[in-house]
Amino acid sequence: MSAEDPVTVSADDAEALCRAVLEAAGAPGASALAQARQLVAADLCARPSHGLQRLPTLVERIHNGVLDPAAVPAVSRRGAALDVDGRNGFGPVALWAAVEAARPIARGDGVALAGVRASGHIGMLAPYVEAIAREGLIALLLTTSEALVHPAGGSTALVGTNPIGIGVPADPEPFVLDMSTAAISAGEIIAHRERGEALPEGRAVASDGTPTTDPGAALEGAISPFGGAKGYALGLGLELLVAALTGTALGRDVSGTLDVTDPVTKGDVLVVASPGHGAAHGAALAAYLDELRASPTAPGVERVLVPGDRLRATSRRRRREGIPYPSETWRRLVRLEGAPHG
Repeated sequence: MSAEDPVTVSADDAEALCRAVLEAAGAPGASALAQARQLVAADLCARPSHGLQRLPTLVERIHNGVLDPAAVPAVSRRGAALDVDGRNGFGPVALWAAVEAARPIARGDGVALAGVRASGHIGMLAPYVEAIAREGLIALLLTTSEALVHPAGGSTALVGTNPIGIGVPADPEPFVLDMSTAAISAGEIIAHRERGEALPEGRAVASDGTPTTDPGAALEGAISPFGGAKGYALGLGLELLVAALTGTALGRDVSGTLDVTDPVTKGDVLVVASPGHGAAHGAALAAYLDELRASPTAPGVERVLVPGDRLRATSRRRRREGIPYPSETWRRLVRLEGAPHG
């Protein structure tokens, strides 16, 4: 096997390595499992930007004292509103605590809103909103990030990538949307650099504001908003909304999901709601999604997909066949497992 050949690893083996690394760094078993599953879920969906390539950063943040691997989130309630203090722990631990607290409120009162702060990177949004939708509830999830995106017409990174996740119950599979308001994520740029691949055009600008396909130049510059001014406006609106609801930072004051030295200052907002008109309307939603899938295609397109279809298909295939990792990435993770901790 050459250095360029990928290493194919089962999801179970990837999760086991991740758990071992995190537990050696001080994470209790349940917290290590929650974080590991979230990282592996991204790799199963072919989203390496949110996968195990983030593990070294998490470990270094633990060693630097800005991430507490044993933190237990504190949840308080005021009516249908929840405040979740992640206490500088793992993002998935705090977000799942928000999910657990919000679901019974939504079932009883119709809707629950949770604001999450002092919580690490939560990873892909799809696993959270899909799990909620599979229980017959509607989910809306928002999160902010470091200032990585330039405003429309600008060249300096001032806005977060600010993803949005939506989960809606439908048969046989829920509708799941997980998208960033940026043209590409910082993690995807890093993944392209790891693979030695150029970026697609229109995704980023260099430090002088000129468009670039070089991942290194993009990391020194800024990511472009998707859809130009519309993506910029949506990303900015979500950033203001999350910051206002959680009391977290804005723009260049957001930190802690990419670096290894700064406290986390981003926020997350989760809304969980009960569907208003029961199973009959759920059947109409499913029929509409099937109509979209069966609709005529453009030339050269095999079939129309609904958001979530490709992620699920990729995840199922990789569970059967294994997850391909760049060989150097996997060797680095294995070395991390054997490295001294503390």
